[in-house]
Amino acid sequence: MATASLLLVAGGADAEAPKAFQFALQNGMQVVVIPDRRAPVVTQMIWFKVGGVDDPQGLSGLAHFFEHMMFRGTKKAPGDTFSQTIARNGGEDNAFTTHDYTAFYEEIAKDRLAGAMALEADRMANLDLSDKAVAPERDVVLEERRMRIDNDPQALFNEQIDAALMLSHPYGRPVIGWPEEIRHIGRAEAQDFYNHHYAPNNAILVVAGDVSVDEVRNLAQAAYAKVPARELLPRAAFAEPPRMGETRLNVSSKDAKVPLFMREYRVPSYAEAAPGQAEALETLAQLLGGDYSSTLYKRLVVEKRLATNAGASYDGYHRDAGSFTLFAYPRPGVRMDVLEHAIDAVLANAAKTKPDAKDLARAKTQLVASATYRRDSQFAMASAYGQALSIGLTVFDVRAWPDRIQQVPGDQVAKVARDNLIKRESVTAELTPASP
Repeated sequence: MATASLLLVAGGADAEAPKAFQFALQNGMQVVVIPDRRAPVVTQMIWFKVGGVDDPQGLSGLAHFFEHMMFRGTKKAPGDTFSQTIARNGGEDNAFTTHDYTAFYEEIAKDRLAGAMALEADRMANLDLSDKAVAPERDVVLEERRMRIDNDPQALFNEQIDAALMLSHPYGRPVIGWPEEIRHIGRAEAQDFYNHHYAPNNAILVVAGDVSVDEVRNLAQAAYAKVPARELLPRAAFAEPPRMGETRLNVSSKDAKVPLFMREYRVPSYAEAAPGQAEALETLAQLLGGDYSSTLYKRLVVEKRLATNAGASYDGYHRDAGSFTLFAYPRPGVRMDVLEHAIDAVLANAAKTKPDAKDLARAKTQLVASATYRRDSQFAMASAYGQALSIGLTVFDVRAWPDRIQQVPGDQVAKVARDNLIKRESVTAELTPASP
């Protein structure tokens, strides 16, 4: 079967990074190849454009549940034969689910890539979705939720913040799902989800490592091209209603060991931001709370001694809205309102004043360095491309990112703070230990 014409994507100042090549199979599967000849190993990743946002109403957690189901086996490779085979061949495999995508990966020797592809193609077409496979895995997911979320007061706290921030968007539902809805997942729901989402025309294959484009093309043709395309369930387009005011959340937990202040803002993501806007938000987060030299840490921890730790982050790799988060742990005896007032003062200054030129240069250098270090990891390189394509960005966007960060001017950093860090679009939350 013929493939689409090959596309080589290069990028400006990042031209020393490994080049990425892109083509497609006739069944609609997209393929990205990142040759990296430093060691005779490869990383294969399959990114399905399905995640928590695609969970049917009343069945939150179905996408995450299905990540588990993909390891339940097929007639040809029953039970945990998939993972056992990868391990016997010296490799590792795993998977993860977000609101926007589900990814599966294997890290294995170059000469075992064909076998790994055959295993992936088999479970893409022939997964065991019998009652005896579905019911036990549902119990596994419920136990995972108990261990990771229900027994962790901060995880429950974060879950409540996300639910309060999104008025109607499914980003407000936990990817792992609400417990009572997980219990409603059965064989019929699993089969329908598989039929309409786990198809080659809904998948992106990313291979990074000691391979050539021709080698990957030939192997992909042999393994994946024979899997037929299927009719996909169209992804819904969600529009959040405007928020009329900020939300405040106070949680008291007997399991919480220390108090925590958090504020989360709804902000544009990389997929929906205006040119340079997301990069400016990324830079702002680094300046405010990226490390021990950041403004929040210096003001709250070092100078005012109001907190034991403080920071900020921008979560922008989403199909729809992103989030900007601030946090601080108050020192014993420091009231939450005093801490919040100090944080608001830092934000007010960031919104009206351009960052110091040296601080801005340092923040950019730190961000670009993190992208440079990713070149040393096949998994990180493959992840960067798979994540970008899964949310609607391009291979060029990945390669151009360092240049775009370097081009962010100081006045744009102040502007995104002014335009996006507004209380109306936020949830301010306090977690406090309950009295014995």
